[in-house]
Amino acid sequence: MTATIENVEKNQVKLTITVDAETFGKAVQAAYLKNRGRIAVPGFRKGKAPRNVIEQYYGKEVFYSDAIDAVYEEAYTAAVAEHNVEPVDMPAVDIVSIDENGFVFTATVEVKPEVVLGQYKGVEVTRVTYTVPESMVDADIEATRARQARFVAVERAAALGDTVLMNYAGTVDGVAFAGGTADDQTLELGSGRFIPGFEDQLVGVQAGQEVDVNVTFPTEYHAEDLAGKDAVFHVVVKEVQEKQLPELDDEFVKDISDECDTLQEYRASVRARLEKEASDRADNDFDNDLLTAVVANTEIEIPNAMIERQIDALVRDMEQSMSYQGISLDMFIQYTGTTMEEIRNRYRAEAERRVKSQLVFEAIIAAEGIEATDEDIDSQIVEFAQSAQQDVEEIRAKVDEQQRAYIAEDVAIRKTFDLLRAEAVITDVEKVYGAAEEAEEEADAE
Repeated sequence: MTATIENVEKNQVKLTITVDAETFGKAVQAAYLKNRGRIAVPGFRKGKAPRNVIEQYYGKEVFYSDAIDAVYEEAYTAAVAEHNVEPVDMPAVDIVSIDENGFVFTATVEVKPEVVLGQYKGVEVTRVTYTVPESMVDADIEATRARQARFVAVERAAALGDTVLMNYAGTVDGVAFAGGTADDQTLELGSGRFIPGFEDQLVGVQAGQEVDVNVTFPTEYHAEDLAGKDAVFHVVVKEVQEKQLPELDDEFVKDISDECDTLQEYRASVRARLEKEASDRADNDFDNDLLTAVVANTEIEIPNAMIERQIDALVRDMEQSMSYQGISLDMFIQYTGTTMEEIRNRYRAEAERRVKSQLVFEAIIAAEGIEATDEDIDSQIVEFAQSAQQDVEEIRAKVDEQQRAYIAEDVAIRKTFDLLRAEAVITDVEKVYGAAEEAEEEADAE
């Protein structure tokens, strides 16, 4: 086998591969032996016709297809290795010639792009230190307290914050519609769970009362046949329930915590958890900003095949995540009225960011000669075994070469991050943890 290579265009090469006559001849002979029992030739029983007779009757190319299948993969793989090609997609294959003298074909394939690193040492980045205010500790404790609330039936009119137990039946133009009828449904007034205006009209109702609730479905409602239409829900209020919060004392703490006995201890544990969350977020934001700055200094043109493959992975992750909730991807598409093309387009920017980041890491690792030693890999195995509370030797015995390669890659990326952090020019700022989150949510809403 011989192969030549030429650049077709940016990030695309064409391999011209020649399979010699001897190798191809053996493949043709193997194809004859494999298929002769299925070939009928007048004057011969099946499986008894000589190869030359079959070729005279059906043509010499009768065995070429199977012969090509037999030699193609090995020849292509050898050519890729010989010219240090890193394909990122399946090749487009064309046959140049095929006869008793051998088999010549071309394989045009997209390859990993050239990465021209810019400045990656000494990049300027802001590092945030979050402070956790007392108000956030209070809010967290109150949220836990609310989850422990009891709902007690009351003999008074419903108010915002109360929960009503009800039956309802909805109609549009006097006709019932799918999903518009339910019995024994609970609804917290003011939660915003139902169609805008529905909950407000139940404020002031009492148990045993019947009321017609008039609403208009949003123009972008997921059920297109109801979008923008006026509807009437006949509601039978069965019970009005008041939320009663537990007393915030040591007994409350003992009910909800296995580690704390007093309110003071519990408050300290909540603060410690929130400060850990704030610290983790600060670290993640810093690393993301650092990587973004490094990638921005890098020249790279990513083949579309790499982005599409990353989108495939993101869609699979989305599908798996939804499956835990009992929702299939087809159900999601039908319910939301979206399309697979729209879903893929939503992931395109993130896919491109991930591919760029991976390629930049690989380039820095190569430029700096960063590698994972056997000690690094073993340390990771020990750390995993300890965190999983499993026997180190058992885990070590189960780690195969492919898994060691994954661990080595992870270690190299960590070392690269360590290098980038150590060399970065950092500006430290302080922010209030809860306020920072609220500002981001407001910005997203706008």
